[in-house]
Amino acid sequence: MNTSEIIIHPVMLVGAGPGDPDLLTVKAHRLLTEVDVIVYDRLVAKSILSLIPETTERVFAGKRASNHYMPQEDINNLLVDLARVGKKVMRLKGGDPFVFGRGGEEALHLVRNGIPFEVVPGITSSAGCAAYAGIPLTHRGLAQGVRFVTGHSKGDEPLNLDWRSLADPETTLVVYMGMSNVGEISESLIANGLNADTPVAVINMGTRPTQRTLITSLSALPERVAAAEINGATLFVIGRVVSLADELSWFAETAAL
Repeated sequence: MNTSEIIIHPVMLVGAGPGDPDLLTVKAHRLLTEVDVIVYDRLVAKSILSLIPETTERVFAGKRASNHYMPQEDINNLLVDLARVGKKVMRLKGGDPFVFGRGGEEALHLVRNGIPFEVVPGITSSAGCAAYAGIPLTHRGLAQGVRFVTGHSKGDEPLNLDWRSLADPETTLVVYMGMSNVGEISESLIANGLNADTPVAVINMGTRPTQRTLITSLSALPERVAAAEINGATLFVIGRVVSLADELSWFAETAAL
């Protein structure tokens, strides 16, 4: 085929949600069966991958903190290359593409290389996992707002966060990818004024059948996390709203650390 005859389809940047396949949007579910190739991350649940037709090409991009199966630059270029040969391409990410998913970087690379794209939002892990743990991220009298931060930085660099601003008892703080820096997170928040007894929920594999929700205090967080031997996708929810988990937990058992 002459390259001038190739139709360039928009690359679909799709959020898979936090894990439960029932939380996929209708559009995301439909597109799984309409594309030619899906480039997916480690955090996409196996139950969601099982919805992909066997005839659809799959490319595993990996990606976890400090351990990228495929570097981000290579992923960016792959999306462009696949689109340029006329394939219908989906970039499938856990959670939402534009919330700590680097979807913005991929979208910019596509635009700058003349490739159209569309974004299909997904339920971000903070909202989905907290809801399945029985924790409202905001609640009258307990939290007036919520903030999302990443607990991981490049290499061994310290976290470049405004700890004074984050140590706000009126706000719920959700930390993505914080396991490797749990000690620094706990110490820095306490050092900047957040009460050491502030409750923390450690939500592991949220919304999935293997979900574990562990409740502890900010001061005890590092020691308790280490003792629990937690593996896999994990979020920290820090704030007074965590105190509601005992009453509102509905999906899986909540354990006190």
